[in-house]
Amino acid sequence: MKTEGYKSGEHYDEMFTPEGETRAHYLEFCETLKKNTAKKMHHLQFAANQTQRSMGMTFNVYHDNQGLEKILHLDIIPRIIPNEEWRKIESGLKQRTNALNMFLQDIYNERRILKDGIIPSELILNSKDYLDPCVGLTPPKGIWCHITGTDLVKSKDGEYYILEDNLRCPSGVSYMLESREIIKRAYPKLFYKRGVMPVSDYPAKLLQMLQNLSDKPKPVVGVLTPGIYNSAYYEHSYLALQMGVELVSGVDLIVENKIVYMQTTQGLQQIDVLYRRIDDTFLDPLAFNPDSMLGVPGLFEAYKAGNIALANAPGTGVADDKAVYAYVPKIIKYYLNEEPILNNVPTYLCREEKDRAYVLENIHELVVKETNAAGGYGMLIGPKATKEEHDKFRELIKNNPTNYIAQPTLSLSTVPTLTDEGIEGRHVDLRPYILYGKEIEVIPGALTRVALKKGSLVVNSSQGGGSKDTWVLY
Repeated sequence: MKTEGYKSGEHYDEMFTPEGETRAHYLEFCETLKKNTAKKMHHLQFAANQTQRSMGMTFNVYHDNQGLEKILHLDIIPRIIPNEEWRKIESGLKQRTNALNMFLQDIYNERRILKDGIIPSELILNSKDYLDPCVGLTPPKGIWCHITGTDLVKSKDGEYYILEDNLRCPSGVSYMLESREIIKRAYPKLFYKRGVMPVSDYPAKLLQMLQNLSDKPKPVVGVLTPGIYNSAYYEHSYLALQMGVELVSGVDLIVENKIVYMQTTQGLQQIDVLYRRIDDTFLDPLAFNPDSMLGVPGLFEAYKAGNIALANAPGTGVADDKAVYAYVPKIIKYYLNEEPILNNVPTYLCREEKDRAYVLENIHELVVKETNAAGGYGMLIGPKATKEEHDKFRELIKNNPTNYIAQPTLSLSTVPTLTDEGIEGRHVDLRPYILYGKEIEVIPGALTRVALKKGSLVVNSSQGGGSKDTWVLY
């Protein structure tokens, strides 16, 4: 398929240089692309779509009145990352995960970082995600953030920047795994010739990490799901199946004498580790939200008694608050006495008077985000918004400045993407997955999310984004 006339624009393009030359790590793929006709590429794309449907790779979009399950569109052209580039990402994410884990242990116990004035105490202690019931707790093995999905973007300077941390219930890993199986079949010879690092052992590594949280030789592990109406239910069931563990919801569990049991056809069976895919405050109506119908009464008491391990630990949400994000470079310096390997995107805290004044005056050039929103909601992209939307967000910021941050509009990198008009560049981000067990491990692949709409910078699936397979080369 022809790539002549492809325009990378002002952005960093992953496959082509500004002069139109193919980057070294894409050379062999580009040759394959040229040998395939447009008809063949669209046939491969159709086959990928059908495979996704047959696999049940669907998700629900909240706030979508149609109530339809959708596939996360998988583009047939992969994103390829050279090994030396990946090594920097890997070391930076290990450093960041280590520091954030130390931060969580500290703020729920000694609070040294608050006493030393590195972070304003009120920012942490008044956060809705700082859970008072967790004060004084140390989770099993001292690990809070067992599974992290960190979002990165590559800007026009060719450098990666951390966009946000996801330490609660990061989703999308099942799409990374299934997408690999689909795209591998589309380019079987090239895949092995290029030497792509595997991701298929993720479920085994996830299970090993979960089992490590218990001192029992053969602990019983389960995946705790809110149920079939959750947008990520496909992933919950997929991971439970791949690990060979039980998929349970709140009604399947019961707590007696601070011990958690599964109700099975053979009677009650003690469960030792839960990979929870339920938000913190819904875990236990007795400890958190009394109106929760999803959780398990008494679960938190069993957790405090050391009779069950929960991944991720309750209370981790405070560390991926977008206002706390701005302080992560200081957190790394404070606990590790190191400079960050991967930089944050410059961030303005609307709670600070000087920053707020700058944001209000320059809102048309900035991206404004709610500190606790996710999925692309509660966000304003200044250059793409109308004057009315600018004015609306100015009022929101003035009325509740603590709830907002702002960042420069980044020039997200692009990857060639198959469209009805041919191959065109679309903006992407990168979500690698980090497991914290006996050591911290970054899975050598990632979920690359792609903004399918021309010119769009919003990659979230809930906002019409899609995905690409991510090849990390040996």
